[in-house]
Amino acid sequence: MGQMHRRFTDEQIRVLFQGYCQGTLDRSEVQTMLGIGKTRFFFLVRRYRQDPAGFSIAYQRRTRARLSAQVEAEIKYELLREKKLVDDPRMPISGYNYTALRDRLKKKGITVSATTITTRAKNLSCYRPHPKAKTHDREVVTAAIGALVQHDASVHLWSPLASEKWTLITSLDDFSRKLLFADFFPSETAWAHIEAAQRLMQAYGVPLRYYVDNLRVFRFVQKRDSVWRKHVLETDDVDTQWGQMMRLLGVQVIYALSPQAKGKVERTYRWLQDRIVRTCALEGLITLEQARPVLYDEVDRYNNRQVHATTGEIPSIRFEKALRAGTSLFRPLSFPEPYASFKDIFCLRLTRTVNGYRRISLFKEQIEVPNVLPYDEVQVHLIPHTDNHTVEIRIWCNDRLAHSVSYPLQKLHVHF
Repeated sequence: MGQMHRRFTDEQIRVLFQGYCQGTLDRSEVQTMLGIGKTRFFFLVRRYRQDPAGFSIAYQRRTRARLSAQVEAEIKYELLREKKLVDDPRMPISGYNYTALRDRLKKKGITVSATTITTRAKNLSCYRPHPKAKTHDREVVTAAIGALVQHDASVHLWSPLASEKWTLITSLDDFSRKLLFADFFPSETAWAHIEAAQRLMQAYGVPLRYYVDNLRVFRFVQKRDSVWRKHVLETDDVDTQWGQMMRLLGVQVIYALSPQAKGKVERTYRWLQDRIVRTCALEGLITLEQARPVLYDEVDRYNNRQVHATTGEIPSIRFEKALRAGTSLFRPLSFPEPYASFKDIFCLRLTRTVNGYRRISLFKEQIEVPNVLPYDEVQVHLIPHTDNHTVEIRIWCNDRLAHSVSYPLQKLHVHF
């Protein structure tokens, strides 16, 4: 059925609505004749009653009828660039992302809809239908921000032009779906995850729980028994560096039993990989430093400008609303006794015994420890400084700082 303004004149519509308002015509009769639904009917009746004499259904276009030749050329240019990536077997890109393309055009000052781009893509043979996604009922399982932080890492070739993979570490608040932390690291280490937790907690506070997988950084998991050996250590018998830090801060750690159990953060990695890899390939970005602004831009767009499909709100706005309403389980980051510095909280921990010469052996280096007795047991806190390639060593004995010294990383022959 054609559009109503093409099938009826304004005078005909006014006669029908006049009959309805006077009670001589039934609503269902008018709807059937006009071929419209109930919602549209009452919307038009309300407009008619406001001004019966001036009522009109004449269509008035609010947007330009056609795109300019320059805009059409930009859309074509971007689609053909995208096609080169999709058709290149060396690139880990198998489909088109018209929403990302729309955002790239917006940065050039061109505002068009993804539907318009899709239409142009079909005409240029730059289209692949998406497979039908499996229906999934998503829900928010927490009632406050800070109740659960989903923490994970993705080792990926974030730039197809780079010579090595980088690690992206992210932390997602379950209630607001806000990305509280996201950054690239050269490799996935215990120190990288500790540094990520420190930056999050210094910015937002200490959450109630962290949700992580069974990676060896977070948890020691013994494999199934074998008839050929007897296990000396069982699962959780090894206290990881991550576990020691979280226990000191009073944060409960929950372990996911499978990758599927971390669906919320895994879905985040899917769109981040798609957009960042695509942008790095298009802009020729090679180094981690070049790709980092792309990551920050995507996180800013997600946190501050995109309505989340599950919550129906922009993550940052939902986070701030919860904060103003007092619906937060974040608590201020403070120093657990006997410490007075964050260096002794967010660090790597070792235990050593002082020898008769008041020295300890650390990575084949003999370190003198004054102000302690021979054969005392000491706790060694290691704080790597990757910016100047040094490691700070803080030695504690009997709940007091006995000694502090810095060494070049290359001298210790250890990788953090």
